[in-house]
Amino acid sequence: MVFLMPDDIETKVGLKLAEEESQMIFKCDLGSIKVKDCYIDEKNREEVEMIGLNPSRLLALGVLGCLSASFIFCLKKRDLKVEDFDSEAEIIISRNEKGFWRVKQINVTINPKVTDPETLKRAQQCLKENKEGVSFYEQYCIITQSVRSGINVEVNVNL
Repeated sequence: MVFLMPDDIETKVGLKLAEEESQMIFKCDLGSIKVKDCYIDEKNREEVEMIGLNPSRLLALGVLGCLSASFIFCLKKRDLKVEDFDSEAEIIISRNEKGFWRVKQINVTINPKVTDPETLKRAQQCLKENKEGVSFYEQYCIITQSVRSGINVEVNVNL
């Protein structure tokens, strides 16, 4: 049993089997967040047949979204903005020693467009690493810091 501390936040999500005959497609329940259609698809391996994300892509999107938001949050603490922004996550999946497929690594590339000297200076401060080798801005990312103990997450920021 897990005991919640006073500052803890509890969030629940759920899945419901969408197609009984397939046993591998689930409709997402995101709690109070209403999305028209969200499916987890572990049935279809071909991208053209997929009706939703598979869990490994969802994990990569979680890491990518959190790191992207944390980087922008670091800039916003000084009321600074990027001119443009895109990011990408590459998932590397391989078999473990027992032959099971596992997410081995997630490589993240963040591409903020920054030309303003003050914003560029702040971006460099956001990238400074602490003693553990984690960038200042990465410390704010709930997802990445939570999964790092089991999944190697490589992050590359291209300024």
